Amino acid sequence: MNYVLGIDGGGSKTICVLMNDLRQVLGRGEAGPSNYQSIGIEATLQSIQIAIHNAVETAIITNTLKIDAICLGLAGVGRAADIEIVKGLVKELQNNKLPITWALQPANIVICNDALIALVGGIGQPVGIVVAAGTGSIVFGRNNEGYTKRVGGWGYILGDEGSAYKIAIAGMNAALKSYDGREISTSLLEGFKQHLDLESIEDLIEVVYRREWGVKQIAALAPVVDFAAASGDIVANLIIDDAVKELVKATSTVIDAIFTTDSVLEVVTTGSVWRGRCKIHERFAASLVNNFPNVKVIFPRYEPAYGAGLLALQTTQN
Repeated sequence: MNYVLGIDGGGSKTICVLMNDLRQVLGRGEAGPSNYQSIGIEATLQSIQIAIHNAVETAIITNTLKIDAICLGLAGVGRAADIEIVKGLVKELQNNKLPITWALQPANIVICNDALIALVGGIGQPVGIVVAAGTGSIVFGRNNEGYTKRVGGWGYILGDEGSAYKIAIAGMNAALKSYDGREISTSLLEGFKQHLDLESIEDLIEVVYRREWGVKQIAALAPVVDFAAASGDIVANLIIDDAVKELVKATSTVIDAIFTTDSVLEVVTTGSVWRGRCKIHERFAASLVNNFPNVKVIFPRYEPAYGAGLLALQTTQN
């Protein structure tokens, strides 16, 4: 029996799953963030160690646990230099006192970005497309030949079209333009006032600028737009429609790049944007399928860490 570890490391938390040959999850552990570019290598190493330890602790295995493969899907890892840094991190892991025996060969160590493990976990296999729309946005695809294509993921200043951040910004812009009299009336004005407990919409200045709100705090306002759109607000629905158009365009670009127009494939949607009340998921699916009839849009079947585990298992079967 082969045992492998799948690790999903992001900017807020790290998740590790322990899996066997039968694709069964025997243990699962969580820890703090592991984006080494923002918290450094030492802190990243510590988070991954803790996640592994917690996963192993929850597993019921009578004999000594031998790890035959590992996959680390980490946020921001894509360049050759990043992969070399993470390889060094894996060596450090093997030198630390974890309750396991390492039996890793270079071919059994997979280092990739978090988009790939979200794709593999979401669909259950390494072929298809993932459309991630949360605080930011990115579309990533992989075909049967192993060719990949990424669209987006350029961050809130340069990109992230269709993300919660861009939806929230567009919503606040629309509310302020309505207040000025530059655009038509919208319930977004009252929506932001109530959500943020503001006496006047002018108080957005204090909230956004003087409190030095970051991307995550602003992105968390996207549900205000979603609620207004679900309630029939014309302006809010135009914002949602624009988000859908951008995400469909990005997905279509991936399909055109590495698939054929008649390819039968699944597109998995991940992130907070898809959980809204305004049926953005249905709008996206309808528009995409209209262009590509053989595409099926789904919600994730499994979590990204499970996808990392599947990629690790794949190396033991070659």
